[in-house]
Amino acid sequence: MNVRPLQFVRRGQLVSLEKVAPTRTLLEVLREDLQCTAVKEGCGEGDCGACTVVLAEPQGEGLGYKAINSCIRLAHSVHGMAVWTAQDLPAADGTLHPCQQAMLSCHGSQCGFCTPGFVMSLFGMYQNRVLAGESISREVAQTDLSGNLCRCTGYRPIFDAAQQMGALPRVPVDEAAVLAQLRQIAPAPAADYSAPTRLADLLKLRADLPQAQLVAGCTDVGLWVTKQHRQFAHVLDVTRVEELRELRRTPGSLTIGAAVTLHDAYAALVADRPQLQRFAERFAGLPVRSSGTLGGNVANGSPIGDSMPLLLAMGATLVLASVRGERRVPLDDFYTGYRKNLLAPDEVLAFIEVPRPAADEHLRVYKISKRQDDDISAVCLALNLRVQDGRIVAARIGAGGVAATPVRATKTEAVLTGQPWALASFEAAESVLQAEFSPISDMRASAAYRRSVLGRLLLRYWAEEQGELQLEALT
Repeated sequence: MNVRPLQFVRRGQLVSLEKVAPTRTLLEVLREDLQCTAVKEGCGEGDCGACTVVLAEPQGEGLGYKAINSCIRLAHSVHGMAVWTAQDLPAADGTLHPCQQAMLSCHGSQCGFCTPGFVMSLFGMYQNRVLAGESISREVAQTDLSGNLCRCTGYRPIFDAAQQMGALPRVPVDEAAVLAQLRQIAPAPAADYSAPTRLADLLKLRADLPQAQLVAGCTDVGLWVTKQHRQFAHVLDVTRVEELRELRRTPGSLTIGAAVTLHDAYAALVADRPQLQRFAERFAGLPVRSSGTLGGNVANGSPIGDSMPLLLAMGATLVLASVRGERRVPLDDFYTGYRKNLLAPDEVLAFIEVPRPAADEHLRVYKISKRQDDDISAVCLALNLRVQDGRIVAARIGAGGVAATPVRATKTEAVLTGQPWALASFEAAESVLQAEFSPISDMRASAAYRRSVLGRLLLRYWAEEQGELQLEALT
C-alpha cells in the first residue's frame, strides 16, 4: 500500500511531514515541527480561541475558508488543505494584512496572547465576507468572533477592527496558485490514519477495523487527546466521505450527512425554520461549528449536547450503515445509557433525516447557560407543538442537561396533547415537566434550578408564541 506523509500547503509552500502519529494535533505540528509559535496553546479544549488558524480546501471554482481550533484538530485531518497562521499573513515586505492592520490601528491588543487567534478569526471573516462585498456589522463581528476570548482590551476595539478592515486596500489570496499546489497532494492513506472518500470504503474499513477510533470534527475526541492523553492505534476519519458531506431536500424531509459541519447543518435547518437562527449561533463558537459535525454531536450522545433536544423535538430519524446494509432508527430510541447507543461495532451513523416543518407546528428551543456565547448548557429545552382549531393535537419536547441522555418529556407531552391552546393548559403542564426528570447538581446549575427553569421555559414558550401570533395579526 502507498502510505503517504502528512502534506498541506502553508506560506505558498508544500509542507510534507513523515511519521506523524495519528493523535498528534495540528497545534503540536505547527508549534513543534514547524516552529510556528504565533499559534498559542491556551485552554487545549477549543474554548479560548488562542490557537485559531484558518483552513481552506477546494470549493466550487475556488477555495472555502474556515477558522478552526488547532488545539483539538488532529493534524492528519488537514492533509490536502491549505493552512494559514498569523505568521503567514504579512506581505513579503512586512506590510500587515488588513485584519492585522485594523487590530493595530484600533488598539485591539494588549497582552497579545489571544491576538493571533483573533487575527485568524478576522482573516476568516475577511475571506468569507469582506472579499465577497459584505459590510461587517457589529452583530456579524460578535457572531464570528464568539469563539475567541479576550480578557485585556475587551471586545469593543476588536469589533471596531472587524468593521474597519474592509476599508483598507484589498489583499486577496492567489487562489489559483493555492489550488495548483493542492492538486499535487496525493490522497493516499497514512499508515494509521484512514480518511476514505466513499461511503463503501468507509464501511469496509469499519468492518475490518472495529476498534479504530471514529472521528469527525474532533471537537470532543480532541479533548480525549489533550486532556486525558489518550492514544489511538488507528483513527478512522469520516469527514472526507462525499456522501456524508451532502445535504438533500425532499418535500417531506431534510437529510443531513453525518459529516456535514455544524455550521452548514444549522444553516440548512434555519433555512426551513428561521426562528432557530439565534440558537444556532449559540452552539459553541464559530471555530467549533466549523469543525464539529452534526453527526458527531449526535453519535457522541452527551446529555448536554444542544443538537439532540432540538432533533428530538423535530422527530429526527437516524440512518445507521454497515457493510450489511442500512437501518433507520428514530432518535428517540438511539441512546441506551450515558454516552451509549445502538451502533454496532461495524456501523457508522451515516445520515440524519429531519421532517420539514408542518404548517401548524410551533417550534422553539431554549439554551440556558452562564454565558450568552460559547458556553455549555445547564438546560436545553426544545418544544414543538402542533395546533389545530385552537387545540394542541401533537407535542414533542426534547430536553438536555436533565438526565443521563438527551431525552423526550413524554409525560408532559401527554398532558398537553388534546388540551386547548390556552395558558391554563401550560400552567397545568408546568409541574409535570418539573417533576418528570431527576437532574443532578453540578458546576453549571443545581438540580433545583434545573427543575425550576424547565417549568418557567414552558410558560415562556407560551408567552412568546402568543406574542408572535399577535404580531402576525397586526401585520
